[in-house]
Amino acid sequence: MELYGLIGKEINHSFSPDFFKKKFAQLKIDAEYRLFPLENIDQLPQLLAANPKLRGLNVTIPYKRMVSPYLHEVESSALYSGSVNTIKIEQNSKSTRLIGHNTDIVGFEKSLLPFIKGRKNLKALVLGNGGTSRAVAYVLRKLGIIFLYVSRTPQKVSQIGYHWVTADVISEYKLIINTTPLGMFPNVDAQPEILYSAITPDHLVYDVVYNPIETNFLRLAREQGARTKGGLEMLELQAEASWKIWKK
Repeated sequence: MELYGLIGKEINHSFSPDFFKKKFAQLKIDAEYRLFPLENIDQLPQLLAANPKLRGLNVTIPYKRMVSPYLHEVESSALYSGSVNTIKIEQNSKSTRLIGHNTDIVGFEKSLLPFIKGRKNLKALVLGNGGTSRAVAYVLRKLGIIFLYVSRTPQKVSQIGYHWVTADVISEYKLIINTTPLGMFPNVDAQPEILYSAITPDHLVYDVVYNPIETNFLRLAREQGARTKGGLEMLELQAEASWKIWKK
């Protein structure tokens, strides 16, 4: 039996085991996908040693930017984005080789393109500056979309604090993307603190969170007339991309 899984901290909410269970059944493959919660990323070597049948891992909050030092190789887009969410594991009796990839990039781009179709000169606000935000930023740069990071602790010229997101800023930046875990199950009552009253029907509002399907962030934007999209499609697309990498 082949083994795959997800590492992160609070991951019991993940839809990934169900996704891959259905996939393995459809393909008639003897494989299993498990959740591997880690209190610290330095537990990764122990996890690998205890599970010699592991062939692939997905990586989620908060380890997407922390896992690289444990890898033997990082694929170029993951390297440039500074974030890894997929690990291919090549194990044999003599050695283990870990190769990092970022399938969030593929998933987000394929999910975003139909959402923004027909819109020109878009500017984006990227809420959050964690691992997922790096994949989002990589795609926005590729598409030529000007963006600003919005962070609780802005540290670079390209980052601003939430208190700087005024009505004028929201008016200028018509694409708003939440990459934070705010609003994710079980903390469904939370949302990024922005001026929702400044959002208009001309805005496109995207949330990478997929559980719940509609977060408070999306609901508040929808009530202002904005078009909205959640992260479930991105999750499924990145999962498919992960599977292709694992089976190469």
